Amino acid sequence: MDLKYFDWAKHQALMRPNKVAIKDYNSGEQLTYLELEKRALKIAAYFQKKNIGNKDRVALLSRNNSIFFELQFACAKRGVILVPLNWRLTAPELSFILDDCDPKLLIFDSPFKGSVSSLNNSSKNMQRLEFDSSNINNEFSSVWESLDEDVDNIDASLEDLITIMYTSGTTGNPKGAKINHMMNLFNTINVCGPARITSRTRQLVILPLFHTGGLNMYANPVLHQGGQIIIMREFNPSDALDAIDNTRFSITHLFGVPAPLQFMMQDKKFDVTNFDALEVVGVGGAPCAEIIIKNWQRKNVDVIQGWGMTETSPTGTVLAAEDSVRKIGSAGKPALHTSIKIVDKNFSQVKSNDIGELLIKGPNITPGYWQNEDATNSSFQEGWLKTGDLAKQDEEGFIYIVDREKDMYISGGENVYPAEVENVLYQLDEISELAVIGIPDKKWGETGKLCVVLKKERNLTKEKIMDHCIKNLAKFKIPTAIEFMSALPRNATGKVLKRALKKEQ
Repeated sequence: MDLKYFDWAKHQALMRPNKVAIKDYNSGEQLTYLELEKRALKIAAYFQKKNIGNKDRVALLSRNNSIFFELQFACAKRGVILVPLNWRLTAPELSFILDDCDPKLLIFDSPFKGSVSSLNNSSKNMQRLEFDSSNINNEFSSVWESLDEDVDNIDASLEDLITIMYTSGTTGNPKGAKINHMMNLFNTINVCGPARITSRTRQLVILPLFHTGGLNMYANPVLHQGGQIIIMREFNPSDALDAIDNTRFSITHLFGVPAPLQFMMQDKKFDVTNFDALEVVGVGGAPCAEIIIKNWQRKNVDVIQGWGMTETSPTGTVLAAEDSVRKIGSAGKPALHTSIKIVDKNFSQVKSNDIGELLIKGPNITPGYWQNEDATNSSFQEGWLKTGDLAKQDEEGFIYIVDREKDMYISGGENVYPAEVENVLYQLDEISELAVIGIPDKKWGETGKLCVVLKKERNLTKEKIMDHCIKNLAKFKIPTAIEFMSALPRNATGKVLKRALKKEQ
């Protein structure tokens, strides 16, 4: 039996019409829940006028802006599928995605006009609609402002798609992960309890909204609960600390991957910022060095680690606040409506504390990839999603993400997990950021290379690094090459692009 999708925006507009739902940190613009619902209705009316309906796709190319949520709720009313685009991609990369999902409409922010004009996609019937997010009174809204709010809603089920999110394509062309209403609902259920998200929550959104971490950790759950989100157009550590310090916002929640949390704690404002209102800092998306967690914990906020991916909507595991100190470094236990197991290469479950691949199953898991049966079939085994992440589980059931399978390398027959080495090296105070990769070695097959960025006006010799490694790491784990760099290559969410570092070898 298909379960019906219920309209979150419509419900909150009825329950708390005058409460501010969304604030734009940069422009000062704000939307109440009633205004959010009315905008969604007018956009849905525009879709109806343009004959954009059930299962059609609409793409969005924009920096963080309330339009992501206006469009999302408008799409839900008409059965349309939203495709948020990574604005850091080149025109050829965007063209590939647009060819793959074949949208009827591309909505784009003015700064990306050049990229859009360079598109070479085969979607000949794709309409284009430009708006200017830097101007509150832009002409964009006039496209549908004159329309009434009468819309022939399409009754959606929880299994109907609401978004297609394209993965970063680390092993080839990006794949479009299918996200349905059920995934969004169960992600909300899975995350609201541990992160203590309520109608009183006020979250600062710092991750890009084209990414599941920005859209669903915790922005969508906050709106589901009737809370408030404060959106930053683009992350800046100093501005983020200013926002946390500002009593006008009284921010209670923050979520980030390790990189932005690291950059904030290295900012000179970190030690003078007032964190009294901040209750929860969530972190996920990549293994997090313990020094980052400890620095945020000393601000008397609960640092809640978790693990997930686009295909898991994204919450897969979560570490309860009461365990965050005792089990520092753990990704926690399976989320409420989620099952996990850790297996060896024969698909047999491993023993406690043994390392294997993390598998996951539940209503928060993607049904597959858009128009890509091969990728879908190869990603699942007996109903379990194969994550490609290496993990172990202790006797109490706590999960530790060891590393990505593709990042692990074998040196002299021994498995080396770069995240473990990186965690040790972050103990050196002179280091701002670093990454360890495997490189070919004639004697050992592979060995480690350390790519390191130092803090401003700090010095660190290779000899001191090696001495620290010798004292804290087994010999086969010690990098044999060290390169000092001005910066590490990162993607839009702040993850280090290790494949880019490997290409330079």
